[in-house]
Amino acid sequence: MDYPELAARTRRFSHGAPRAVSVADDGSRVVFLRSAGPEDPADALWLLDVATGKERLVADPATLLGADADPAALSRGERALRERQRLSAAGIGSYALDAAGRVAAFPLAGRLFRADLVHGDVVEVATVGPVLDPRPDPSGERLAYVTDAAEGVRRGELRVIDPDGADTLLAGEDAGVTWGLAEHIAAEEFGRFRGYWWAPDGRTVLAARVDESRLERWHLHDPADPASPPTTVAYPRAGGPNAEVSLHLLDLDGGWVDVHWDRETYPYLTAVSWAEGGPLITVLRRSQQHGLVLAVDPRTGETQVHAELADPRWVEPIAGTPAHLPDGRVLVGGELAHDGYDARCLFADGTLLTPPSLYVRRVVGRLPAAGQGPADLLVEASDGEPSERHLFRVRTTIGGGVDARRLTTDSGWHTAAVGGDVLVVGVATLDHAGTRWTVWRGDEEVAVLGSHAATPPYSPLPLLERVTDRRLPSAVLYPNSYVTGRRLPVLLDVYGGPGHQEVVAARAAWLERQWWADAGFAVVVVDNRGTPGVAPSFEKAIHRRVADVILSDQVDALTALADKHPDLDLGRVAVRGWSFGGWLAALAVLRHPELFRCGIAGAPVTDWALYDTAYTERYLGMPEDGADVYAHHSLVDLAAEPVTGPERARPLLLVHGLVDDNVVAAHTLRLSAALLSAGRPHSVLPLTGATHMAAGGTAERLLRLELDFLRTHVL
Repeated sequence: MDYPELAARTRRFSHGAPRAVSVADDGSRVVFLRSAGPEDPADALWLLDVATGKERLVADPATLLGADADPAALSRGERALRERQRLSAAGIGSYALDAAGRVAAFPLAGRLFRADLVHGDVVEVATVGPVLDPRPDPSGERLAYVTDAAEGVRRGELRVIDPDGADTLLAGEDAGVTWGLAEHIAAEEFGRFRGYWWAPDGRTVLAARVDESRLERWHLHDPADPASPPTTVAYPRAGGPNAEVSLHLLDLDGGWVDVHWDRETYPYLTAVSWAEGGPLITVLRRSQQHGLVLAVDPRTGETQVHAELADPRWVEPIAGTPAHLPDGRVLVGGELAHDGYDARCLFADGTLLTPPSLYVRRVVGRLPAAGQGPADLLVEASDGEPSERHLFRVRTTIGGGVDARRLTTDSGWHTAAVGGDVLVVGVATLDHAGTRWTVWRGDEEVAVLGSHAATPPYSPLPLLERVTDRRLPSAVLYPNSYVTGRRLPVLLDVYGGPGHQEVVAARAAWLERQWWADAGFAVVVVDNRGTPGVAPSFEKAIHRRVADVILSDQVDALTALADKHPDLDLGRVAVRGWSFGGWLAALAVLRHPELFRCGIAGAPVTDWALYDTAYTERYLGMPEDGADVYAHHSLVDLAAEPVTGPERARPLLLVHGLVDDNVVAAHTLRLSAALLSAGRPHSVLPLTGATHMAAGGTAERLLRLELDFLRTHVL
C-alpha cells in the first residue's frame, strides 16, 4: 500500500495512538482517548490504573451507540468545535473530569454520557437536546452542558443536571446570543475553546455571554448538493464588528452577578481560570498591544488588576496562565526584552521565575516540591534549540532565585500531564514513530500507554540546520535512494505563519515529506521570522510587513541551503502550502517567478480584508489605518498586475474546500478571477464537502494529483 492511501486510512498514523491524556489530582488514574486499531477512526475512553499499571476500556462508542450507529455522526456545533480544535477523530472527541478525576462527562453523537471512573459504570444522561461541552462540577455530582440547535431547542442554552436528573436552565436567550460557548475568535485565534467554568465549591458557574447580532452573516453552500440549504455563520471579518463578550457569575439558586471590566477598551477575553484563589481572566485591547490580568471577586464581580501586558507590536500570552500559585501570588506569562534579554518568561507578581535562556511555551501544572516548600511548576519550554521542546521543573519559592531544571533528556518534542505525584510524559522524536507515553511516579517509570497505531513506511532523517545571519531553522530531506552528485529539483514545503513551527525534531512532521522526496525532490522546509520557538523579537519582526519579511526569509534560506547542498537545483523549484502556507506559496510564485516555476496553494487567504479580526489585525493593523498594507499583502491585487514576461506566467494549482468556514472558498474564487483576467495560467480544484482541514482522507488523496502537477511543470 502506497503512502497516500495508508496515510488516509490511518489518519496519518494517529488512529490507535493515545491522545487527550490527563491525570487524576491524586495521581491514581491516567485517563486518555484511543481507538481500537490503526484503521479504526472512533476514539474510545480509556483508563490506566497507576497502582497496577493495567489499562481498562471505560467507554466504547460502538457499544454506547449500538452497532448500526455512526460514531462519526456529529451535531453542527460539535463539528464546528472540532474544526476549531483541528480534531478529525470520530467517536469521543473530548471529555471533562471532576476535580478528583473520578467522573468523566463526554458528548457522543449529540448525547450526554457520564462515566464512573472508579467503578466503571457508563450511563446516558437525558437532556433537552444535543449537547456541547458537558462538564461535571468539582464534586462530580452535577453535570453542566450547553445545548446545540435542534427542533424546538435553541443553541447556546447553559443548563445544569442535578443528581436526581432535574435539568435546569441556567441561562439562555433568543437567536444571536449564546451562553457557555467560545466565540469564533476565542477558539480559532486565542485557543480558548470553552465558555463556562465551575466554581471550586460547585455552587456557581462563571459563564460567557456572546452576542453575535452585530456580525455579518456569511452563507456557505456546497454546490455539489444543490438541494441542501446554505449554512449561515456569523463571521467577524477584519475591520468589522466583533461579537460582544461578557462574563457573569451564575448561582445555582438563581443569583446573578456581572463581572466588571472595561469591555469597550478590552473586548477580547483570551483566558479564564478558576481554581482555589478565585477567578482570573486575561483581556486584551482590539489592537492586542495591551492587556490586563484581572482577579475577579466572585461575590461582587468587581475586578482587580494583577498585571499589565504590553508590547508595541502585539501581546503573546502563554498557555496555562494566568493561575494562582500555592502562596497566593498570580502567575502570568510575559516577555523579557531589556538588558540584552529576548525571551518568553514566567512571572509571579512581578518576580521573574524562569531564566531568560528559556523560551516558555506552556505551563502544564504543579509538581510536588522537591523538598520543603510550595509545589513547583511543570513547564514546557525550549532552551536554545527551537526544533525541540522539553519539560522543566520551575521553583516558585519566594527569595529562592530563578531555578529551572530540565527533566527530559532525549532530543525531541515533549509534552506532559500531571496529577499528584504522577507525571505522564509524551515524546516524539526523529528516532521512532509516533508519540510514546510513559507514566512516572517520582523517579520510577511505572507504566507505558499502549499504542495500536500503524507503523509508517518511512524513517525519514531530515538534515536540520540554522542558516543565514538570522539563523533561520531549516531542513533538507533527500530521497532514500539519493546519490551524491545527482542534481535534484527542489520542493519548498511551506507554512511560515505565526504560531506554528514546521522544523521540529519529530518523525511525524517528515513522513509525507519523505514521500515527496522519494518522488524525486529535495524537500526544503524553513521556519522564517514570525514563527515561534526562537525569541519574541524573531516572532514579531513581521509586524505590518508580513509578506516582505517572511518571503525574503524563505528565499534567503533556500539560497543559503543550496550553497551548502550543491545538488539542490535552484533552476527547478516548486512551492506548496496550505492555509497561511497556501497564501505564502502563491505569493512566492507571483512575486518571484524567476525562482519558483510553479506552486500549489491550498485554502489560501488571498484577501486579508476577508479574514477574521483578531488574527489579521494583530499582524497587519486595522484596515482603515493601513489600506496600503492590506493591498500590499493581497494576492488578488498582485495577480491583477499585468504579465510582462514569459517567466511571470508561472502556473498555480488552487485547492479549496467548499464548506470551509475559516478561510472561505471566496478567497480562492476571487484569486482565480484575478488570475484569469490577467491571463495567468492556473487550475482550481474544488473539494466538495470539505472544510479547512480537508479531513477524512481528502488531503492525502490529493497528493498524487499534486505530484502530477509538479511533474508537468518542474521535473
